[in-house]
Amino acid sequence: MTRLRTSGRPRGRHLIGRTLLSAALLAAVAAVPAAAVGPRGAPAATSARGVAAAHQQVAHFYGAYIDAVTAEDGGKLAASLRDFYLTPRLRAELGDWEAANHADGVLRAQNTPAGFRVAEGDSGAGHTWSTVRLTWGSATDPTYTYLKVRSDLETGKISGVRE
Repeated sequence: MTRLRTSGRPRGRHLIGRTLLSAALLAAVAAVPAAAVGPRGAPAATSARGVAAAHQQVAHFYGAYIDAVTAEDGGKLAASLRDFYLTPRLRAELGDWEAANHADGVLRAQNTPAGFRVAEGDSGAGHTWSTVRLTWGSATDPTYTYLKVRSDLETGKISGVRE
């Protein structure tokens, strides 16, 4: 058996065991107050992870939606994507906007963009905003339009689109 020495005196197993036990107990006691101080009952959706997930949902939706609208016979898929990602209220608002403007309300255009990019925005009151940059034209001469897209943190659904 290996002996540890300090100051020329051998330490007994009991002393080493107590030292290790004390260190473990101190570490556990230090962790308990930190966990006890954390918010209780706070909705997980309001965490930074919930906000990031909402921005990812917007990116997933716009990527899939642009692909569906661009594809031949993609109308059914585009409608299914709207049903899945958008709140019923927003779907109704988009229907009204589309009837008045004769364009796609999600893209706020009559045709489809060449690309898109989603950036995080402000959050508060159970919502988060993303900025969607739509790229139009060619790679050598692009133009951009920007949309503000609101997501509900509780449901993860997109609940607003504005220019």
